[in-house]
Amino acid sequence: MQLLQTLIPPSSSPTAVAAALPVAFASFLVIYILGYSLVFRHWPSGARSEASSCLISLFHGTPAVFLASFAIYSDSDRGFAATNTPFQSAVLDFSVAYFFVDLLHYVFFFSPGDALFIGHHLATLFVFLTCRYLVGHGAFAILTLLVLAEVTSFCQNVWTLAGVRKGDSKLAARVYRLLSPPFYAFYSVVRGVLGPVFMYKMGEFYWSGVADGVVPRWVWVSWMVVVIGAISVSILWIINLWVELYRERKVDGRLEKKKDR
Repeated sequence: MQLLQTLIPPSSSPTAVAAALPVAFASFLVIYILGYSLVFRHWPSGARSEASSCLISLFHGTPAVFLASFAIYSDSDRGFAATNTPFQSAVLDFSVAYFFVDLLHYVFFFSPGDALFIGHHLATLFVFLTCRYLVGHGAFAILTLLVLAEVTSFCQNVWTLAGVRKGDSKLAARVYRLLSPPFYAFYSVVRGVLGPVFMYKMGEFYWSGVADGVVPRWVWVSWMVVVIGAISVSILWIINLWVELYRERKVDGRLEKKKDR
């Protein structure tokens, strides 16, 4: 937490806010390079890049949840049309820096399967950048969505890293197997229940036209399209994982019955 306060001081002076983006970008880039060249240097080449992406996500996800939560609750004016505070702007820059670095990762190690992630990152950057630099309002909504998106990131990154090595590591395979059900359940509640509920409240407010003077209609409509798309893809993704888990457990059950005979 001390490191985070150094990066984005609670005082949030104009100088500190202006420095948040380049400092955070450099930090995530260094972490990625260290992960790729040192931490995961003995991993297979394809897995090294994915693991390095997970590493910077670990350094972004949970800190972003705490930073965004503090930025929201430290401002007495919590509303979908509220003016962004300097600290909220700094937190947005913190996440913008992460998504820029991770976007570079996907572009550099591009494969056809990464097109969805590239699209997701571009859409997310559009939302953050328009909120931060174009309209200067709506950080409450965007940071709340950030909390909902990143609160599951620690579990997801550990699950992903275990999944990358489950084929050649018994420990990784065991972690992956044990972590899957609770992670899927946690993710389902956040993305399948809390996310849609907040999205509905956000859409209902902006649709009323109350915020059109500070958040232009085309901006909030764009935000809603991105949010609806992201939540829909997340729900489809977790449903597919539940189906896959059910099939795996069903096959394992059949194998166990054969052994018992």
